[in-house]
Amino acid sequence: MNSGLLNKFKWLVVPGLITTLLVLNPPQTGWTSVAEPAADESLTLLEASPRHSQVSRMVARFAERAHYEKMPIDDELSAELLNTYIKALDANHHHFLAEDILYFQRYRDVLDDTLRANDMEPAFDIFRVYQTRATANLGYALELLGGDEPDFSVVESYRFDREDLPWAASKSELEDIWRQRVKNDALSLMLTGKTWDEASEVLEKRYTRLLERINEIDSDDVLETFLNAFAHTLDPHSSYMSPRNSEEYRIQMSLSYQGIGASLQLEDDYVTVLNVIAGGPAAIDGKLQANDRITGVAQGDSEMVDVIGWQLDDVVQLIRGESGTTVRLQILGADMMPGDEQHVLSLTRDKIKLEERAAQSEVIEINRGGTNVKVGVISVPSFYMDFEARARGDKDYVSTTRDVRLLIEELKKDNVAGIVMDLRGNGGGHLSEATALSGLFIDEGPIVQLRDTTGRIEVLEDPAPALSYDGPLVVLVDRFSASASEIFAGAIQDYGRGIVIGQQTFGKGTVQNLYDLDQYARRNSEGLGQLTLTIGKYYRVTGDSTQNRGVLPDVELPSALDTSRIGESSRPGALPWDRIRAANFDNYGNLDGEITQLKSAQLSRSADDPNYNFLLESIEASRELREQTSVSLNLEIRKAEQEARRQERLERENMRREATGEEILADKEALDDAERPDIILEQAAEILTDLSVLLEIDEAKSGVLTRNEPAL
Repeated sequence: MNSGLLNKFKWLVVPGLITTLLVLNPPQTGWTSVAEPAADESLTLLEASPRHSQVSRMVARFAERAHYEKMPIDDELSAELLNTYIKALDANHHHFLAEDILYFQRYRDVLDDTLRANDMEPAFDIFRVYQTRATANLGYALELLGGDEPDFSVVESYRFDREDLPWAASKSELEDIWRQRVKNDALSLMLTGKTWDEASEVLEKRYTRLLERINEIDSDDVLETFLNAFAHTLDPHSSYMSPRNSEEYRIQMSLSYQGIGASLQLEDDYVTVLNVIAGGPAAIDGKLQANDRITGVAQGDSEMVDVIGWQLDDVVQLIRGESGTTVRLQILGADMMPGDEQHVLSLTRDKIKLEERAAQSEVIEINRGGTNVKVGVISVPSFYMDFEARARGDKDYVSTTRDVRLLIEELKKDNVAGIVMDLRGNGGGHLSEATALSGLFIDEGPIVQLRDTTGRIEVLEDPAPALSYDGPLVVLVDRFSASASEIFAGAIQDYGRGIVIGQQTFGKGTVQNLYDLDQYARRNSEGLGQLTLTIGKYYRVTGDSTQNRGVLPDVELPSALDTSRIGESSRPGALPWDRIRAANFDNYGNLDGEITQLKSAQLSRSADDPNYNFLLESIEASRELREQTSVSLNLEIRKAEQEARRQERLERENMRREATGEEILADKEALDDAERPDIILEQAAEILTDLSVLLEIDEAKSGVLTRNEPAL
């Protein structure tokens, strides 16, 4: 219902920010353009308090003084804040009318003053309009469920992605949108085998729950959403948490919460998997994938609870539980449409297992001219360190750098031709580990630069100038490689120490600081909440920031991850890429010639690779589904489309299997459990083999390199 609410990311291992559906009272004064329906008398009148004004002023003052960009809070920002606020409430244009948006324009040059004044009424007024519309629309949806079964033989379509469409011009137009929405929701359930009566029962519970949330809203929630809208006009990583949510966050951080090990976001009424975290139950199981949608949650063997349209925090609470207990998730795959066949995963809740998150190695053999070439692969899921053990003085405390150093020594004994550092899905971690890990491959020099709000620049050097490995090196990244991963990959690329391959990385190159507002109040105030602000940026040794742009691979490989939907550059308000002065460093040489040859070899080799072609076809099928903005509301047409998609998936998989000599799948039911190779890792190993050959040729020509000198 409210997919645009801010702070929508949740982490099931480490409790995250609380997202609350905010729908408030209808306007009481100063507003006349929307007079119906009448307000629900059971709702509590929500009004701003002096404490809310105090919080707003403090947030504005901190933003002006401490935020990295130091953006002025003026009429220009006010206009942007209004748009962000409206989008936070109704991103998909399912509630407001065009006349509501026109009415809100009176606040276009006012909200900057609202932030610093004692009058918070404009923020509350906009919420009241939203509450009025949301209540009416959900009430209308429930009325439709109580009527006759819709005619599913009519040929019509429903536009589910309305973000770029005009707002409804009239009440009747908005009601027709909701009629189609209810019909589509019911049809999606009926495609799973439910009757109209059964689908109506599920939808009645779904819509009623959303209405009940209206009664749970308080004025602090209103302020939180408004100030979050403001914070997100600054950048996506700045945010505000109300006193209640701040306290809950602190309590949760001190407890041992268990989950499945996945990061989730709310997208178009679906709780969607953003990423699977290494070492968690979902990663160990291996079946949950990025972009999968969770449509139902069940505890153990109990009845599956439909969670479409639920708020993110409610779904997270269902998934969390005590270690050792079982949660079942009903999954709509990333390459499927609503109504397609779903599957159920049964996962045992547990903490993230450190040993599963730790760096691991393997050896892949690549056949070249009848000879098997050994390629070492080191997978680094995160940049970790056991600070407690280090503080105790343990000599063998666990850290990414220590673990990778040992793995390198093992791979050397296997006489590998080179090493692939696999950082796919690595969202970052400790900065100190990123710099230290770089030092295993770079003899000495700066690794990253940090610029703060004042303009002061700090250069972080390789903390341990002692090479562990001087041979051919490839760094494999994808769109989920972020923060510390980008620092490591950028350093390897800038020094010319190795080749970066894969996909453009996430682009998270900013630093945040948390401010407990209670500690900064002039009086002994309590319950002011906490503010997170972006206060710095990371820069590569070349002076280029990793922010927004990330690290661009030297050799690009295909990925199902859509960079237009995932990553910093896809987030409204993201700080831009920029450049500062380069640090003083000596690189290992220019690899442009080798990169050109690697690209050519990869294209030539992959053209006849059935696994690679299967990957390209699967990515294209997923792209076509993502770009679809409407669906048919005709039952027979939808059934035919559903069956065609299932058949296409089976045919693609069996074509791959036939070409590679694997067993053919008998039917579509076997698709979900079918194991597939890591096609991108195979490509990385091939590219590493190519690189090792090129470097051997270069070494033979120069005649000056030794085993103790950098091979690049």
